[in-house]
Parts: sequence; C-alpha cells; structure tokens
Amino acid sequence: MTVTKMSWRPQYRSSKFRNVYGKVANREHCFDGIPITKNVHDNHFCAVNARFLAIVTESAGGGSFLVIPLEQTGRIEPNYPKVCGHQGNVLDIKWNPFIDNIIASCSEDTSVRIWEIPEGGLKRNMTEALLELHGHSRRVGLVEWHPTTNNILFSAGYDYKVLIWNLDVGEPVKMIDCHSDVILCMSFNTDGSLLTTTCKDKKLRVIEPRSGRVLQEANCKNHRVNRVVFLGNMKRLLTTGVSRWNTRQIALWDQEDLSMPLIEEEIDGLSGLLFPFYDADTHMLYLAGKGDGNIRYYEISTEKPYLSYLMEFRSPAPQKGLGVMPKHGLDVSACEVFRFYKLVTLKGLIEPISMIVPRRSDSYQEDIYPMTPGTEPALTPDEWLGGINRDPVLMSLKEGYKKSSKMVFKAPIKEKKSVVVNGIDLLENVPPRTENELLRMFFRQQDEIRRLKEELVQKDIRIRQLQLELKNLRNSPKNC
Repeated sequence: MTVTKMSWRPQYRSSKFRNVYGKVANREHCFDGIPITKNVHDNHFCAVNARFLAIVTESAGGGSFLVIPLEQTGRIEPNYPKVCGHQGNVLDIKWNPFIDNIIASCSEDTSVRIWEIPEGGLKRNMTEALLELHGHSRRVGLVEWHPTTNNILFSAGYDYKVLIWNLDVGEPVKMIDCHSDVILCMSFNTDGSLLTTTCKDKKLRVIEPRSGRVLQEANCKNHRVNRVVFLGNMKRLLTTGVSRWNTRQIALWDQEDLSMPLIEEEIDGLSGLLFPFYDADTHMLYLAGKGDGNIRYYEISTEKPYLSYLMEFRSPAPQKGLGVMPKHGLDVSACEVFRFYKLVTLKGLIEPISMIVPRRSDSYQEDIYPMTPGTEPALTPDEWLGGINRDPVLMSLKEGYKKSSKMVFKAPIKEKKSVVVNGIDLLENVPPRTENELLRMFFRQQDEIRRLKEELVQKDIRIRQLQLELKNLRNSPKNC
C-alpha cells in the first residue's frame, strides 16, 4: 500500500464550509486577569461547557483551577475563589458531558478528583472533593469521560496504566496495561466501544477498553505520533506528529488496518505540538499549534483525497491551549459551528473564537446543524461494563439550547478497603505525596509493628497456658 503525499496547495471545491471564518470575541466578552498555569505539560489546561469555563492556574504549593460562569466575562479579580484541593500541579480537567456542574481533575499528586460546582459558581475556595480516587502509583496526566455512559471515567498515569473508574461505586473496575511508556493522548469512537491511544513508545493503538485487548497497533517510526482523534463513524483516525525531518505532520489511518497511513501531509517546520479537533457534524478538522496563533481547518471525506484544505485563522497571539464548547452551547442564530476558548498566557487572557458559516438568511440552517449528541447518557455503568454498546442520544439544536440536565451526581459512601484490579491491590502502590505524609506513614507503621509484636507475645503466653491446661487435663485422675 503506498502512502499518498499531499500537496500543500489548497484545493478549491464545492463545499458549504469553504468560507468558514474565525471571529474573535470583543475584549469585554473575553476573560481577563487570569493567572494561567506556566506548566509545560502538553495539555489544554482548559475545559468549557454550556455553563462554566474552567482554567488551570499558577499556584504556590498544590494545584488549583478557576471555574467561572460563562456570563461573567471581563476582568477576574485576583482573589477570585479557586478549586484548590490537590497537593500537586493539576495536569488535566474535563467536564462531565451529562451533568454540567461535575468536573474531573487529575494531578501530580497521583489522585483523580471529582468536584461539584455550586449553582452560580464558587463563592469561596473549594478544597473538599466529592470523590477522591487513588489507584495510580505515579502522577496522572490525562482524564476522559466515556462519551455515551454516565459515570465512567478513564485516567492515564505516568505508571503507564489506564484505569477505568465506575463513579457509582467510586472505584477502578478495569485496568488497561498494554503501554510501555507514558500515554500522550486518548480518544473514543462515537459509541465509546473503542479507545485509541498515542504513547511515548512511538506506537498508535486501537484498544477494546473493557477487555484491554489491543486490536490494532502501528509502530510509527517515520511519523512520531503525539495526538490522535477518532473521526466520528468514518472508521478513520487522524494523528498529528513529527516527521523524520522534524517537520509537523498529520496522518490519516484506517482504524481496522494500521499497517500504513492512508495519507501523510507535512504542515510546516514549527516545533510546537499540533492539537487536532474534529467536528463530526460538519466533518471539519481543526489543527491548532501550541505556541503559535494559527488554526487551520479542513473538510474530511471518505473518498480520495480524504482531506481538503479550507482556510486558516491567523492571530499574532500564541496559544498555550484551547477549550472547546460542546455543540449545544453554540449560538445557532449566528451560524456558529465551533467555538474555541484560547489561552493567551502572556496576557492572562482567555479569548473566545467563533467559527462561523456566512449565511444571509436569519432562519435556522438545518443543513449545518444535524442531530447531535446531547446531554442524556445512553447507558448506565453496569450496562456498559456488561458489554452493551449504544450510540449517543441525539438532540436537535433548532429551538436553541434551554434544557438543563435533570441528572444529579450521587457520591458513593466509601469504606476503607483495598482496591484490587486484575489481581493487583492499587492502593498498596500509592506513595506518600509529601515529606510530612512520609513521616506520618513511617510512625504509623512503627506503631503498627509494636502493636503486632505485643499481640504476638500475648498470643504466645496464651498458647503456653493452654498447653499447660491440656497437660494437666491429661494427667488428672479422672482420665486414668
């Protein structure tokens, strides 16, 4: 099979998205004065839904993030309340797709935490999480919610493991242990029956998440993969990475045959990571470079040439990361098909960028807004863990999004006990996170050893007493 090298020259073709343009929000509709984290971890550090914007912030000691109601634009006060329960830097945050005030975070302190944001946002610092999940032995770099199942969360740690958490019980129920280095990215297909990962071991994998079985694997020597995204129901994957000449590159793959990419295309010679974003409703792919201000966009089809360049949004301000608004939070009256929230670290600014299809008519544009995944889960955790797959529950954007989620997160009551997945007690591997914790653990263990020694002495004395009593019984005249 030969890999098609695509020319960079734009191919003009008939497309309703050919003239899509990016519109930056006015300064008063941006979020200003935010101490965006300076952490160099390759994540977005930003999560957004129809109600809230969350941004990981710079903090002295521990890790924190801001949660701001979307309507509260403008300058944010320096003492604005934060979510600050982690003991290490926060590395990733993701909103629950079905309950819009529940957010998951993961951190260098090896924990994953679930937070419930009160109605109207935070009034004071939040330090107590709804759920604190321990199972990784090293820092946790990624979290992802399952796209169709409520309360199933995936986390990937620097211990090279992916844990699947059932939040109904607050414990990990599966462990995917097929990676030999740090996992860089996770992406699901539409119904969540397949998971694809990129890894520092230069391999691209397609995994059946419930069994942990690797269905397909590509050893990417010429195209060092960084990020991967499933392209909806097309049975295609798109990866971004670096070519052997150290140029930024994208590759398109058949998910059922990773022996060779369908196409490879070199983008430019810049060094920043390329973040891919795919909109399954419009079949549009957006490529945003970390450290530069440009967003390129393409239209993807199942027929050759597969990838058609549309346009490029240019901006002089470099982006550290980008949050993406879910479809039901878009302004359909303005023909907005995608919205980014761009992190501009140097200015402490979060800048909304709307991607708009120019139309003259004010009426609802049915052709650019098909039925889209909504806020109702298709499955319960038990159904999904039992082997059922189901497509997302779709909703129409025609009436504008007014419906609030009826779902409420109920934290399970947890007892102190071991967490055993695949025969391994994960809690045995959780290291102390600070020097004080290490000392506390040491003294606690010393006390426990002392107590067990005393117990052993008492049991020895009792055994000797029972042996004497038994001897006396045998020697008593009644037994003669």
